[in-house]
Amino acid sequence: MAELQLSPADRNLTPDAVEALDARRDLGHTFLVIAGQFALIAIVLMLWVGQDLTYSPGWAHPMLYYFSFALGGIALFAIVGFILRRGR
Repeated sequence: MAELQLSPADRNLTPDAVEALDARRDLGHTFLVIAGQFALIAIVLMLWVGQDLTYSPGWAHPMLYYFSFALGGIALFAIVGFILRRGR
């Protein structure tokens, strides 16, 4: 009998399809973990962004650039991770 807690598309999978599904979900979980690590780095960088904007001359704002890169990494890895975990 099929497992009723699974979505209708996932109820009658072959063993190879189950392995592919597990691999996709594992990759999605890995991307969510990477997004979490970028979030921790962004929290630490946020402590220096204000000081960097105040005291750095001209366009020389490396902490702002690193913080922007971290936010982009969070968005990218979180979106891809959620998509891979849900299966869309």
